[in-house]
Amino acid sequence: MISKRRFRVAWTISGLVILFMLFDSISKFFKPASVVEGTVSLGFSEHHIFVIGILGFLSAILYMIPRFSVLGAILLTGYFGGAIATHVRLDNPLFTHTLFPVYIAVLAWAGIWLRDENLRKLFPIKKERPSDENKIEQAKIG
Repeated sequence: MISKRRFRVAWTISGLVILFMLFDSISKFFKPASVVEGTVSLGFSEHHIFVIGILGFLSAILYMIPRFSVLGAILLTGYFGGAIATHVRLDNPLFTHTLFPVYIAVLAWAGIWLRDENLRKLFPIKKERPSDENKIEQAKIG
């Protein structure tokens, strides 16, 4: 069982990822001029926009459902990998364009890690403990 605070933080982080992805995906369904222009400038044809939107939308929906959140995060990670490859291919700026999908992916995984006990067991974050030799050295110094 996780604390209320951890639960709120986890869902706030996950919610930001979900909102971003839903906004991005749904905008691709309506194809406003800015979306068409941006997608075409990345080297895709206009008929690819709907497919990209569907892939992002389905991944976000799976991520939103607790039972399928890990599958959704895996699919989102693949989606973001394609975005990274696109920006690398175009030599776009590193921190603002190329790594932006990495930032979103880290948030997606952080949100799940905070709320899923099984994922925390699979990928534990442990504090480094001083070894016995270090304890002896510290005792001699202190």
